[in-house]
Amino acid sequence: MTENKQDLEQLIIDGIQDRKGRSITVVDMSHIDTAAVQKFIIAEGTSSMQVAAIADSVRDHLLEEASIKPYNYDGYANAEWIVIDYGHILVHIFVPESRRRYNLEELWSDARITPIPDLD
Repeated sequence: MTENKQDLEQLIIDGIQDRKGRSITVVDMSHIDTAAVQKFIIAEGTSSMQVAAIADSVRDHLLEEASIKPYNYDGYANAEWIVIDYGHILVHIFVPESRRRYNLEELWSDARITPIPDLD
């Protein structure tokens, strides 16, 4: 099961990178008893249009590569912060201003935080 979770994480990262998503961070909360999910994968796009394209890419990539649909998703209306729910992983895609405002990495500072290098 662990390997499947790692595969899911990599598929999400690939989907983000396919649309030039940047500043990807994996926030691992699996060791925190009070956390509602095991991981956040956080990324950003430069505009609301790119945020929506990244979110679409993640959803399409997981559906095509692993036949996995999200349980839910929200935020397309203004596309400043889109969240996609894959059960134990929540994907958060922000425009930079909203990411700084909500600062999820700082909120979960007791989690293991792993930055993923940008492709370019």
